[in-house]
Amino acid sequence: MDNWEEFLAPYAQAVSELELKLNSLKHQLSYANNHGPIEFVTGRVKTRESILEKMHRRHITKENIVTDMEDIAAVRIMCEFVDDIYQIVSILRKRHDMEIIEERDYIAHKKPSGYRSYHIIIRYSVELVSGTKFLKAEIQIRTLAMNFWATIEHSLNYKYKGEFPPEIAMRLRKTAEAAFLLDTEMSNIHDDIKEAEKLFAQRKRGQIEHERVEREEK
Repeated sequence: MDNWEEFLAPYAQAVSELELKLNSLKHQLSYANNHGPIEFVTGRVKTRESILEKMHRRHITKENIVTDMEDIAAVRIMCEFVDDIYQIVSILRKRHDMEIIEERDYIAHKKPSGYRSYHIIIRYSVELVSGTKFLKAEIQIRTLAMNFWATIEHSLNYKYKGEFPPEIAMRLRKTAEAAFLLDTEMSNIHDDIKEAEKLFAQRKRGQIEHERVEREEK
């Protein structure tokens, strides 16, 4: 790749736009329900080093990088509950500003390592000076518990270069199940949690309004 900065610029634009759109979606859903299914949104563009490493590991040629590497641009949506993930998936399927190419449900079908998340590969357009460019991007949707586990697994993966010792691999699988058990238990008291969050939001709005009235009366 002769000019990495030029190559990655459209992907950085895509991440920036997707973060903005998904955060807007977060606020819209929050306004409608006092508490929405999205906790927060993050995004990133793969580094040159990470791209080269994956090209080597997956035997991806320079000519095929745009079609064969789907996560150069990636956005992650964090949710409280597993049900929230599927709600977001349903909403994204109806959008017209992105085309879903593939869905991978690693929640219903976890990876052997214990990894759980919902991945959506999209075709997304960015407007450049040179014209419209279509590229692939990945949207990952997971709970906070899933994300905590995945972050630890990712760090250990760098240490062991993907070859976990049997004991570490076993412990990772056990902790993955523990994280999913937490998600399951939280889902079982989903309604109580939502009601508590709704009451808290109403109380907070009431307090803000009370403080506003007091300031105006002074």
